[in-house]
Amino acid sequence: MTLLDRILGRSKAAPASATTAPPRVRAGYLRDTRSRVLSTRTASLRDHRDDVRIAWRRAAGIAMDLIQNSSRLRGAADQVIADTVGVELVLNPQPDPKVLADLGYSPEEAAELVRTIKQRWKRWAWNPRECDLRGKFTVPQQIDITLRWDMAYGEALGHISYMTPAERRAYGITSGTKMCLVNPTKLVQDTSEIEGMFQGVIHDPNGRPIAYRIEQKEAGITVKRDYRAYDAEGRQLVVHVFDPMDAGDVRGISRIAAAFREHIQQELLVDATIQTAILQTVFGITLTSKSPSKEAFEAISQLADDIPATPGADRPLSFAEEFRDYFLGTMERAAESEIAIGGDPQVSHLAPDEELKFHGAQTPGPQFQSLNNELSRGMARAIGISYGGFTMNYEGATYSSTRMENSSIWPVVTRRRERIAAPIQQVGYESWLDEEIGEGRIALKGGYEAFRANREALVWALHQGPAKPTADDGKSAKASTERIYNGTSSLADECAEYGKDPDEVFEQRKREHDKYVAAGMPSPFLRKQDAGNDVAADQQQDAQPQPSEAV
Repeated sequence: MTLLDRILGRSKAAPASATTAPPRVRAGYLRDTRSRVLSTRTASLRDHRDDVRIAWRRAAGIAMDLIQNSSRLRGAADQVIADTVGVELVLNPQPDPKVLADLGYSPEEAAELVRTIKQRWKRWAWNPRECDLRGKFTVPQQIDITLRWDMAYGEALGHISYMTPAERRAYGITSGTKMCLVNPTKLVQDTSEIEGMFQGVIHDPNGRPIAYRIEQKEAGITVKRDYRAYDAEGRQLVVHVFDPMDAGDVRGISRIAAAFREHIQQELLVDATIQTAILQTVFGITLTSKSPSKEAFEAISQLADDIPATPGADRPLSFAEEFRDYFLGTMERAAESEIAIGGDPQVSHLAPDEELKFHGAQTPGPQFQSLNNELSRGMARAIGISYGGFTMNYEGATYSSTRMENSSIWPVVTRRRERIAAPIQQVGYESWLDEEIGEGRIALKGGYEAFRANREALVWALHQGPAKPTADDGKSAKASTERIYNGTSSLADECAEYGKDPDEVFEQRKREHDKYVAAGMPSPFLRKQDAGNDVAADQQQDAQPQPSEAV
């Protein structure tokens, strides 16, 4: 190698057999960074339903343990129920108007039929002896259980049973249709390709569920029974609701499974912080003293040995002995007092040159709150509630931020209502209405034969939940009025937005209006000004500068 090669950093060319091709930079997925962080994350690809089957029991066990031992998660489950159903899911039957017209119903008769169905449904749904096979829970309570199961297990299961007239007489009840919720843990985890069964659900060759294998105890012995999904006439007997992730999914998994790590990390963070703070508070006390140590005593002893004694005099005490006696005397006086730190603290007397200091706790540090908030946001997102509803922490919230938070989470709430809560109630309603018309308790023109021929069109219904939360009721009410007057909404839409049945609202307003008019009193439903003037006045008021309001 020449001197020029060394200066330029060139080396001899290696033999052709020893050369290696330089790495080529290519674009594409999974290109790692210089730190090779991506290579530390191993993953395998398989059917999602296999992932669910493998992890279901462990995930369900961890979820139940966390919910049962966490006040925050228990409160989050209650918040999910309050957001989704409130007090109850209000049934709003929607039979096909064309079918009713073909059966000979006028609009007034159709409205009367719907009103009768609502009244009888409420009496049945709120009577646990009538609606529940076990006779314990009302329909709203069963919906609450469904949402708790969805959070813990990722699914809910129930079946429809029918009591014979003899069984009804023994219980003193009227209806035979009964809803019965089954804990998802009772749905077996067995898988058999020969039977077409995967994780307890038996399918036909087209992949449709035809039966569910459920464990139950009979005379103290655990047995497995197959429950048909539909009867011979196509009526649904088993309802199994879950939120699928893949088209081949058969079972659900805990809604908080993806957030287990965040919750456990948060528990460890909070526990460690609290324990450290307690230790710092209890033991954050120091006793300092200027009394001499062992080395000081040795120095004093050496100093005394260097002082010559006086001839013919009695042997005086050495300097070390005098200091020892003095120090022992002061310590004896101090020993008579005590220092007690506890529920009844007491500091009587300290030795000379001693100082008792109390140190404040240094935990939590400045980074604790931000880290705790971040973990809480992950949990709230997995559960499907707002951060404020999960933590009850509204520090720094403004009208705009609260409004955006509610707007972003409300579609999640309505979706959960329609996909998880409503199907359970709908199956119960369909079977109940079938029996009510079949046994003549609700009269239908054409009888039960007409109902059976048009069953799908007559059992359709909506299930309305609570109103969307608002940060400012006044502004929300004005926006609702604007939508109605601009023709972009209807009274039915606005009532549904607030979780109310438009027919019930109309009937109630009509009764109250007639009552006020008959008594010679001004009706509260008559506006003093016409709608256009009211809207113009509201707009003028909004245009004026307003003092800032604290939220």
